[in-house]
Amino acid sequence: MLQQLHITNFALIEDISATFDDGFSVITGETGAGKSILLDALGFALGDRADTNVLYDKDKKCTVEAVFQLKDKSLQPLFEENELDFDTECIFRRELNPQKKSRAFINDTPVSLQVMKEIGSQLVDIHSQHDSLLLTDAGFQMRLVDEIAQNEGSLSTYRTEYVHYNDLKHRLAELNDIASKNASENDYLKFQLEELEKANLQAGEYAEIEQTLHVMENSEEIKTLLVNANGLMEDSEASILRQINDLASALSRLKRLLPDTESAETRIEAVKVELKDIAYDLRRLEEETHFDEGQLQALQERYDLLNRLMMKHHVADFDALLQLRNELKAKVNAFENIDDEIVKTQNQLNDSEKRLSGHAKVLHDRRDSASKTFCSKVTELVQQLAMPYAVFRVDIEHQNGFTPNGNDDVHFCFSANKGIDVAELDRVASGGELSRLMLAIKSAVSQYNYIPTLIFDEIDAGVSGEVAAKIGNIIRQMGQSLQLIAITHLPQVASKAQHHFFIYKDNEGARSQSHIRQLSPEERIVEIAKMLSNDKVTPEALKAAEVLMK
Repeated sequence: MLQQLHITNFALIEDISATFDDGFSVITGETGAGKSILLDALGFALGDRADTNVLYDKDKKCTVEAVFQLKDKSLQPLFEENELDFDTECIFRRELNPQKKSRAFINDTPVSLQVMKEIGSQLVDIHSQHDSLLLTDAGFQMRLVDEIAQNEGSLSTYRTEYVHYNDLKHRLAELNDIASKNASENDYLKFQLEELEKANLQAGEYAEIEQTLHVMENSEEIKTLLVNANGLMEDSEASILRQINDLASALSRLKRLLPDTESAETRIEAVKVELKDIAYDLRRLEEETHFDEGQLQALQERYDLLNRLMMKHHVADFDALLQLRNELKAKVNAFENIDDEIVKTQNQLNDSEKRLSGHAKVLHDRRDSASKTFCSKVTELVQQLAMPYAVFRVDIEHQNGFTPNGNDDVHFCFSANKGIDVAELDRVASGGELSRLMLAIKSAVSQYNYIPTLIFDEIDAGVSGEVAAKIGNIIRQMGQSLQLIAITHLPQVASKAQHHFFIYKDNEGARSQSHIRQLSPEERIVEIAKMLSNDKVTPEALKAAEVLMK
């Protein structure tokens, strides 16, 4: 429930705070005092877009903070999903600086407006006079019926299968499209594939051929350089190995005369071993390197073939040619097995459709069952509001095909007059009738505790007398199952509240300011007397106010 609301520098509000309790609270005040501003500020704290000109003082920051008491942990998964701390006390804070930049926080953690609005919508339902028009919206009607039918789990199961069903439909359409294409296209694909498979392409061969050709085309120069290198190493009178052997022999004799040269001898011996290994490798390479005219020609022909294939198929490199071959193979195989695949997918689609129909029937049955009780309750309540012959009905019609909500069409139907058949709301209900019907609907669903806090902004507009008193009784009864806050001009409604707040405007300073305070029982009698007698507190009005309060 909403526990506290603190507003600074918002529209006509410089700085006000209000603490709210359980049950039914009423807010009254003269027109223009700031009652709607209060709701605008709360909506701002819950993520609504706000006019950037709301700053009371253009040089200061605007802050709206709403503190909620969370009585159960049903919202904890939503908090965790958005990486927010969950506690029994939850603080929504929204700021707007003089540069018109807005920031949003939940429990001191920065959040996006989308997250703030998503979570806020689970805490407060603010109903204005214009929201009654929602009753004629088909989407709202479906959502409301699913709420009273408690269809959340069934809808989740249905929608999972619905996604699978549509995926299969899309896949089947693709397969049929492939099957309907001209067979000559498949023949062309097969021709391309046969050409590439005949070439017997091997991963990595192009780079290997390129390297081998480079060596073979320079084999004479390589041979000459190897012969020269071997000559320098060991085949000449002054070869490196002969000189190293002579040096090793000299150092061996020298160490007997000069012991300090022993390390030099050891190092030369290591160099001699390394040079022998090098000489062996060079000799082997010289023996293995030879020029083969036939091999060179074969490799060159293979290299030319691969380049022609890459050019013909417009690919950038050999790896892309291999990928093209694999893709062609997949397409040809898919085409040749298309009939089997179509049958298989059609069977899967049929099975999915059966499951989907079963889930849709569960939704339909739950909606139908819940709607009967719901219609009876709404009709009973709306008949109390000066419409004794009113009838409310929910028509649930089966439709062909499936939608994200099943295969039902939901229509709210109504008749306000005796002997007149019910018809869809948008065709028969006036604005005043829609407001009273919305009140009856909200009252009927309040038992489900679907939203902890419900706020009515003059839902009682346009009524008076006995109807106003009955509206007050209905709202007070709703306050037994949720926190309900109502803005009203009617003394009959105000008198039914458990808590009474008064909003007033102070015009004595340089600028008008709105203020709010909670009234004591004695102050409530005076305020209700003013509402009864156009701000003139007469003894008769006071007495009438006392009667209403009792």
